[in-house]
Amino acid sequence: MDNLAKARTLAVLVPAALLGGAYVSQYGFGLYPCEMCWWQRYPHFAALALGIAAHAMKPAQVWTALAGLAILTSGLIGGFHAGVEYGWWGGITACSTGAKVNVLDLAAAPLVRCDVAPWTLWGISLAGFNFLISSVSGAAIVALAAYRK
Repeated sequence: MDNLAKARTLAVLVPAALLGGAYVSQYGFGLYPCEMCWWQRYPHFAALALGIAAHAMKPAQVWTALAGLAILTSGLIGGFHAGVEYGWWGGITACSTGAKVNVLDLAAAPLVRCDVAPWTLWGISLAGFNFLISSVSGAAIVALAAYRK
């Protein structure tokens, strides 16, 4: 398997696995996403579409690299979110400030704060894991797509 084929495969598998894990966490374990969690999902949705496009459209190298950049974007958002959770810096959304919420909004969805990690493993939050996995895999996909051999 050449580098581009590896990159195209990763460009579909990585966002699919991370989105799958996010939804299992949400619906299987009740870890509802905050606003910044959703921000991390959006680039993965885009990466999944771009990864599929890389298998169906030419030039595959461009679609694959774009998918890798989208995954890397999610990782960077995850890094920012993890910093908010760890208290390294303040968040930029109302969900990390304890802002007042419209009563009608409470019926629609649970209020989840962005500055509190609902789950950690070895001291790393879900946002932290997204940062680690997405940053490394996104950079690897871009590198593999760029280096054709």
